[in-house]
Amino acid sequence: MASSSGTSSGSSSMIQNSGSEEDLQALMDQRKRKRMISNRESARRSRMRKQKHLDDLTAQVAKLTKDNNEIKTNIDITAKHFLTIESENSILRAQVGELSHRLQSLDEIIRFLNANTYNDVFGSAGGADYSTTSSGTSSFNEPIVDSFFNPLNLSYLNQPIVASAELFQC
Repeated sequence: MASSSGTSSGSSSMIQNSGSEEDLQALMDQRKRKRMISNRESARRSRMRKQKHLDDLTAQVAKLTKDNNEIKTNIDITAKHFLTIESENSILRAQVGELSHRLQSLDEIIRFLNANTYNDVFGSAGGADYSTTSSGTSSFNEPIVDSFFNPLNLSYLNQPIVASAELFQC
């Protein structure tokens, strides 16, 4: 009977061992499932972070593209404005040159008329000297006479010089 009691105690320890093994296997399976669930959740959070980052980058690209287009538009407008101003400036420079030339011509005519009128009224001994210098340029040294007596002196002072932009446009 001893042999039968030995086998029965051996089989009960095997039952206990297999119960422990089953419990251990169940515990390992439970841990494995928890790890899988945790890994899936972590992967889902990672995908969400990546998607959010991608959305942020896409929004940033759209904003920068919009800003870039606005800057390009502003540059185009500024360049056109610059060309317009440059064109107007060139016209004004040409007008200044033409008006300066006209003014010099009118001054020379007035000097000539004043010299001739003075010489006709007061004679050439009156002190007006319209002469040519050694370099060939004309010069006029006005006499010291009150301009009240010379009516031509007053007439040119009140005459405006009028020029229009149409004269200078091609």
